[in-house]
Amino acid sequence: MTTAPLFAVTPGEPAGIGPDLCLLLAREAQPYPLIAIASRDLLAKRATQLGLAIELITVAPSACPTHAAKAGSLYVWDTPLAAPVIAGQLNPANAGYVLETLSRAGQGCLDGHFAGMITAPVHKGVINQAGIPFSGHTEFLADLTHSEQVVMMLATHGLRVALVTTHLPLKEVAAAITAERLTRVSRILDHDLRTKFGIARPRILVCGLNPHAGEGGHLGREELEVIEPTLERLRGEGIDLIGPLPADTLFTPKHLDDCDAVLAMYHDQGLPVLKFKGFGAAVNITLGLPIIRTSVDHGTALDLAGSGRIDTGSLRVALETAYQMAASQG
Repeated sequence: MTTAPLFAVTPGEPAGIGPDLCLLLAREAQPYPLIAIASRDLLAKRATQLGLAIELITVAPSACPTHAAKAGSLYVWDTPLAAPVIAGQLNPANAGYVLETLSRAGQGCLDGHFAGMITAPVHKGVINQAGIPFSGHTEFLADLTHSEQVVMMLATHGLRVALVTTHLPLKEVAAAITAERLTRVSRILDHDLRTKFGIARPRILVCGLNPHAGEGGHLGREELEVIEPTLERLRGEGIDLIGPLPADTLFTPKHLDDCDAVLAMYHDQGLPVLKFKGFGAAVNITLGLPIIRTSVDHGTALDLAGSGRIDTGSLRVALETAYQMAASQG
């Protein structure tokens, strides 16, 4: 590791707003050296399209910068495209390029070159269209780092929400909430809040699955048969878990003012509340990895690529969160 922690950012889908976000943020100095793993040619052309005068400084892990780039400049680990890019127009030919940027960033973290990686949005559909099975950043990085279980957590000011299940059809959620999965997710959440966020004893609120947390078994038995017994066993390990609580009243100041994270049972139980509270200023964090990875909370916004009409708020929060997590790990 260099004297100053070095971070990697991947601009994601080259036809989307990821390159724009990196260039717009490069107008300001960062507190730490930040390397964009991307096509230098892509960034140069997008900067011209946006009317930005950004100095692109070519670097590589073998010759890492030891200080942050000055305002108006950006370190770039040049990663060649397979085909020219037109802002807003997807091209499956560049799917391999997108995955190469992620591999370079992830492996760089594993090798100790980078203190963490920050990702702009990718387009899952065009990668699959290229014939490459791909379900998302989270799964890709879990495979790259040989991580058995990972946890998706989104955060904004005053609220963190982690998920027991992620991208599942609603009809499959109940069966997926097993004692084994709930145990693994809870342990990872508690561990990473301690080690990556510096929280000595995390207090975690747990949502019930059913309305009114099952109403004593009258509105579903998952709380009685799976969730409550599992939480009780985990409390015996010293994990501070409160619940299961009805999700419709859990997300109120009475409960949230005294907790470090909420554990929701499924995607649309917890994330609508978080995004209502902080959309555009939220960050997606992958827990359970041996590396730090944060991401924006939005998609590729192809219609806005090259327009300059974008908000950099979520990428700013993703960067700040990665910096804070690295500092917490010492």
